Amino acid sequence: MNRNEQTVNLPNILSVLRLCLGPVLIAIAYQDQATVYIVVLVFAFFLDLVDGPIARMSGHVTEAGSRMDSYADFSIYIAFLIGAVWLWPEIVQRELIFIMLVAASIVLPPLLGLVKFHKATSYHTWLVKLAVVCMAPAAIVLFIGGPPWPFHVATVVCVLAALEEITMTLLLHEPRSNVNHLLQALKLKRDSENS
Repeated sequence: MNRNEQTVNLPNILSVLRLCLGPVLIAIAYQDQATVYIVVLVFAFFLDLVDGPIARMSGHVTEAGSRMDSYADFSIYIAFLIGAVWLWPEIVQRELIFIMLVAASIVLPPLLGLVKFHKATSYHTWLVKLAVVCMAPAAIVLFIGGPPWPFHVATVVCVLAALEEITMTLLLHEPRSNVNHLLQALKLKRDSENS
């Protein structure tokens, strides 16, 4: 097995840790521990921020690792939504439209991939990365009592990222990993049609 095919490596370990933090976050929220929840959520977002660069720098970018990262992302985002409902119901009620848009942007792209390909997609687009970078601090600011406008802006970025992923899924003939943007998906589609 060459180095790139190795499944036990630091980036994958970080993804598995994030995957496990999803249920931990839900348990913390169920125990009504808002401060601990925020700390663990920040840690999970930090791990998400570093696992990709570590994979690229160490030469461990694999399809399996990419899928594991996507599953971990989904685990954290769903735990974030459940935790928000339990810990900050008044904020969730006030921001319901934006939270529903975030939830849809998390659920619809992978759901469409499952329907079309019978397999989860793991594009890891630049726009999704921007959405995470915007949403993580904006959500934390919102839930610790800050202004809602950063969360609103981050929601727009999440929706745009989801629309890009949905478009890519509709265009591509097979599931692909690490497709950075829509133009790259269009090129992949043309290449597959020309071969």
